[in-house]
Amino acid sequence: MHPQRTGTLPVPGATLHYETLGSGPVLLLIPGGAGDAGLYAGMTPRLATRYTVVSYDPRGLSRSPLTGPPDAIGAEEEVSVWSDDARRLLDLLAPDEEAVVLGCSSGAVVAVDLLARHPRRLRRVVAHEPPLLELLPDPAPHRALFAEVRELLRTRGAEAAMARLGEGLAHGAVERAPGPATELPPGIEEMAPRMHANLPVFLGRVLRSFSSAVPDLAALRPVAHRLVPAAGRDSRLQTALYGPAARLAELIGSPLEEFPGGHLGAVECPREFADRLLAVLDRPSPPRDRRVTAPSEWSLPEGGLDGAGRGRAAGVTQVTAPSGGEARAD
Repeated sequence: MHPQRTGTLPVPGATLHYETLGSGPVLLLIPGGAGDAGLYAGMTPRLATRYTVVSYDPRGLSRSPLTGPPDAIGAEEEVSVWSDDARRLLDLLAPDEEAVVLGCSSGAVVAVDLLARHPRRLRRVVAHEPPLLELLPDPAPHRALFAEVRELLRTRGAEAAMARLGEGLAHGAVERAPGPATELPPGIEEMAPRMHANLPVFLGRVLRSFSSAVPDLAALRPVAHRLVPAAGRDSRLQTALYGPAARLAELIGSPLEEFPGGHLGAVECPREFADRLLAVLDRPSPPRDRRVTAPSEWSLPEGGLDGAGRGRAAGVTQVTAPSGGEARAD
């Protein structure tokens, strides 16, 4: 296995820190939340036996400083800008090949946008629990929670804001009996103080803007065979976490894949998560002609959704993605 290598990539408004390990096809890992390249440290060595694993610190986080004017540095982050950053990394490290991508949480929002805008650069994209609230039948309570979290950040600080976010998302979470203590991978231990320092960026400039993004379903449907919507088994009753991935699967006509653990499965059970990811990536792309009936717990709202994920005329009960074309309602 090739040793770990680090580098920097200047992009408009920032300089990205990235790390690579292994050899073979490129697998780009897009971190979510306040995490950086260290988020996936527990499973990177296993993935690197098969892939050149690329992880990085998103702009404004950890070792990827912003370089724009002060007024731009304090602005809300944009999904399209972050997916352009990811595409530039692929242009640098995999200029002549299709790459595979894993994004988790807000990183999954970036991964979905990357596929919609640059499909020819990608062979497979696994989007694990993207918090795309606008795909939910009733996003209002979750929007209100994230707005409250942002206000708490302003008035009481990051700790109070994170406590409220955890409390608000806890309903339906699987409670597990404490297991034997396990040693965290050094990369995750090293990331912990950086992650804490990143909280104001995530809570203040990423959480609301990324969760309110509306995926380009019209662009995604023709390449739905390359997109793997995914969610953790332990998140099944957490609407804001499991729900958007399940509805995205319905809307593009792809199966929802379940992974071990919950929203932080890549950290909670990295070996099992990595094995599941490798198994998903090993499978041939599913047929493009498929029909997925919406499960009752994630049934489409009355009127269904239009190409942007918003309401339209009533009567949609199934979503069909014909080969080579957009989905149609039956």
